Amino acid sequence: MSFNQTLTRAAAWALAPLAAAGAALAAPATAQTSNTLAAVQAHLRSTSSMVADFVQTDRNGQRLSGTLTLKRPGKIRFQYQKGVPLLIVGDGSRLTLIDYEVKQVQSWPVKNSPLGVLLDPERDISRYAKLIPTGSDDVLSVEVKDPKRPEYGTITMVFVRDASAPAGLRLRGWVALDSQNNRTRIDLSSQKFNVPVADSTFRWTDPRPKTRR
Repeated sequence: MSFNQTLTRAAAWALAPLAAAGAALAAPATAQTSNTLAAVQAHLRSTSSMVADFVQTDRNGQRLSGTLTLKRPGKIRFQYQKGVPLLIVGDGSRLTLIDYEVKQVQSWPVKNSPLGVLLDPERDISRYAKLIPTGSDDVLSVEVKDPKRPEYGTITMVFVRDASAPAGLRLRGWVALDSQNNRTRIDLSSQKFNVPVADSTFRWTDPRPKTRR
């Protein structure tokens, strides 16, 4: 296994198993926060699909790239660059990490992953998210974590104001931090919103050997 492949495994796990990061939290009760979270909610509900390039950076600064495809509700695909034997797919109900090198598959309910907040447009984020100051009116940062369950980790989404994007916001990326302080950053570019995406995009080939009966 190459060094980059090892890093990719660690970073990919940060996307999938921070289970239940969307547990209910109390958001700060200010009008500005309420309005900002409402804008983020409007963006999520106005975005039925998205295709973007992504760059994944781990805590050591190692970077890998690929293509992200999202279709709400519940569907997402992280297609890594050539030579990386991992695939992450959400098929609408489960989020699955496929490792083609070791022929292993792990999966979790989409709703119990930090990505659930991105994939369920009907989820009320004001109940479990809080606004993080950025120092810029054009950049919004929203953190999701459960302080009662630190083992679930944290995901922080970053949006920028963009009049051409749904509800005037564009998802720029996010940072996932697990309970061991393993930090994974996803940066998005070349986003295309509300484009046709076939459901077949979220199918995958099972690498596990078939059991003979």
